[in-house]
Amino acid sequence: MAATDLFDSHVRAISADQWSDATPCSEWDVRALVNHVVGEQLWVVPLLDGKTVAEVGDALDGDLLGEDPLATWTSSLAASRAAFGAPGALDSVVHLSFGDETRAGYCDQMALDALIHGWDLAKAIGADDTLPADSVEWALAGIEPVQEMLTASGAFGTPQAISDDANRQADLLARLGRTP
Repeated sequence: MAATDLFDSHVRAISADQWSDATPCSEWDVRALVNHVVGEQLWVVPLLDGKTVAEVGDALDGDLLGEDPLATWTSSLAASRAAFGAPGALDSVVHLSFGDETRAGYCDQMALDALIHGWDLAKAIGADDTLPADSVEWALAGIEPVQEMLTASGAFGTPQAISDDANRQADLLARLGRTP
């Protein structure tokens, strides 16, 4: 929840003239980054309803933000939170593109995505890019055992070198391909 709260606060801070600004994700501007995270949120409901990626198909491709990106973000977040918060929502498995995953594991993946993209968005719009220390520690503990798989997946950038005295946030960001 803290990760999506962080991302939410940054989306709400985007000014009208910042939607086409560059982000640390070289292939995305601010609008494309927010569109990506909205898309991730919109996938939650059908996947937790038991659908496969193939069954959803391309229904969530393209520009999902429409004329009111903030309203679209807000409604997608509310739907995702409701789905994850439903009784038994974290029991069983969800069918992802790479195979079955526990629903709790999927929720963790979503939180990591929102946390890191929250940093990306903060950098892009000139907001405070400090991540909550407890979220950084949680993320580091979670990615440590799967670092090689994350790198190989291409979902995050190539890990970056950092100095030996770098702080924990810089370590996390570098592991996920960001230059702190």
